[in-house]
Amino acid sequence: MNLSGKTVVVTGSNTGIGYETALDLYQKGAKVYVACRNDKKALNAIERMKAQNGSGELVFSHLDLASLNSVRHFSESVLEKESKLDLLINNAGVMIPPPAKTEDGFEIQFGINFIGHFALTGHLFNILEATTGSRVVTLSSIAHRGARIDFDNFRLEKPYSNWREYGQSKLADIIFALEFDKRLRNNGCQMMSLAAHPGFSKTDLQVHMDRDMLASLDLMTAKEGAQPTLAACLREDAKGGQYWGPDGPKEQKGKPALAKIDAAALDENLNAKLWDWAKAETGANFPF
Repeated sequence: MNLSGKTVVVTGSNTGIGYETALDLYQKGAKVYVACRNDKKALNAIERMKAQNGSGELVFSHLDLASLNSVRHFSESVLEKESKLDLLINNAGVMIPPPAKTEDGFEIQFGINFIGHFALTGHLFNILEATTGSRVVTLSSIAHRGARIDFDNFRLEKPYSNWREYGQSKLADIIFALEFDKRLRNNGCQMMSLAAHPGFSKTDLQVHMDRDMLASLDLMTAKEGAQPTLAACLREDAKGGQYWGPDGPKEQKGKPALAKIDAAALDENLNAKLWDWAKAETGANFPF
């Protein structure tokens, strides 16, 4: 596939799934914005990508998803430089870190994994919708299963539970992808919104996991784990509202295929409530 002439933003693309996603798109000829918080790591990642002979272009742009101010500045920078945006890949994330809050007071996982990406997508909505065939792909997780949205615990109001908060953030991500696609369809938009998850893949995301637990898991490589994301981005048969993941047992490993969406993500009233809440909190520039 030749992606020359295509422009892409991949958040968190200095490492893991994001790095492999950005590398693949760069090798196919796309102009890829490597959007990351840590400038040094991002520039190092770009050098490693360039060493692998891509035909595209790599652009570093600072983005801290824990700051709505940073999200806005990043978006303004993209809008100043670009006239089209073909792909936005909401990939960056944190998993089970010590308790903390974002600059805007949200629990750190909910704030980075969901809120930052919601705001980013809103700020870039107009350029995405103006680009024929554009897609937004948001990364969720197997951990969305069994999770719940607690409107009374978005800002660490309750005692911190690392896995509960992670699950909530990833449930919010898939709800965002689904509700976004529903609103796009209802408003006659051409853009598509999809979700993906990497199964069990070895990445820096596991830095806070128990070593023994990690050693017991049969993990794919980050490159293998990036394939569902790339399927959602590039496959001609992919459709808005789909969720892609590995096709193996419990979706932990395997080739890209349509994944199971937990019932918790299919409550239309809840999904609309979360959307309206997030839009009000972020001031994101969605027309609906």
